[in-house]
Amino acid sequence: MNHHLGILGHSAEGAALCFRAFCQEGFRALGPHDHPDVTLDLISMARAMPAWDAGDHDAVRAILATSAERLAAAGASFFVCPDNTAHLALQRPGPELALPGLNLPDVVAARAARDGRRRVGVLGTRFTTGSTLYAEALGRHGIAAEVPDQADRETIDRIIFDELVNGVFTDDSRAAYVRVIERLAARGCDAVALVCTEIPLLVGQNDSPLPTLDSTRLGAEAAFAVSTGRVPFPTWRGGPLPH
Repeated sequence: MNHHLGILGHSAEGAALCFRAFCQEGFRALGPHDHPDVTLDLISMARAMPAWDAGDHDAVRAILATSAERLAAAGASFFVCPDNTAHLALQRPGPELALPGLNLPDVVAARAARDGRRRVGVLGTRFTTGSTLYAEALGRHGIAAEVPDQADRETIDRIIFDELVNGVFTDDSRAAYVRVIERLAARGCDAVALVCTEIPLLVGQNDSPLPTLDSTRLGAEAAFAVSTGRVPFPTWRGGPLPH
């Protein structure tokens, strides 16, 4: 019996990519047109942006908790949130979420460890790269995290919010990201984590000077493994993770 997945979305393009990637896992593993039940809930990111800008992660958590409640009401057994920045809010102390879920930074870090990575560059929003989210997740596996310098972080963030979340993907922006990855490679990184939901829509493995860790698709793969009983059911219901 398959477990019903709830996708706890935060930005439209990335949530849609996670939904599609999860279904495609089913097509490959189960046969044409087949996949476990899946429900996507997405509260407009505009609702949360004032809280993000104010650094009020508890307010963002409350919005995401509403999505978790709606997913539970729709019959979902567990959730995956493909938005990395959202985990800054989901990992805040607070009431347990209505569903257990996967912790995406841990999913990405576990894949980096399985791949034998030692130093991983981190590309994401200004909120993610300005936090310890990935330093802690990778550090639990003994892997160092490297973020781009300030100017590159600003470029990455501007492209995310001005273009990617709006479904705009240009060659110029792809080239800008590739240059950032080249600089991370020069600093000794042996892989790059694409940890904004939309970045994998702009930069693929064939574009990148480093091996990529595509957080959106890794989250979908991990959710499929849970849904089909191939790995243990998650127990995390939001809140801080052990260091």
